[in-house]
Amino acid sequence: MSRQVTKAVIAAAGFGTRFLPQTKAMPKEMLPLVDKPIIQYVVEELVASGIKDIIIVTGYNKRSIEDHFDTPNQDLVNNLQAGGKQARLNDVMKIANLANFVYIRQKGLMAVPRRF
Repeated sequence: MSRQVTKAVIAAAGFGTRFLPQTKAMPKEMLPLVDKPIIQYVVEELVASGIKDIIIVTGYNKRSIEDHFDTPNQDLVNNLQAGGKQARLNDVMKIANLANFVYIRQKGLMAVPRRF
């Protein structure tokens, strides 16, 4: 009997040095690809394949990833409703409800053994 996989881990730590200077101000996972951040495409694909719990391993400078998938604060909700932007509010709420998100901060650099 096989069980369906329902949890996934996304390794989103690291400095993104290959993408400098853009990643100096924004995590590489949040760089946009057309109209949404790269990490959102990954999450949407995971959810489409049946994943319900997503664990994202982040670094100290990756708060924007957590904010992106979090429920919007009441000020934003009120602002969008007052401006008649219900469709935008629905989009933001949909992102927050894609999966159960857990964030774990990587405490330091991982040593990767090199083969010569």
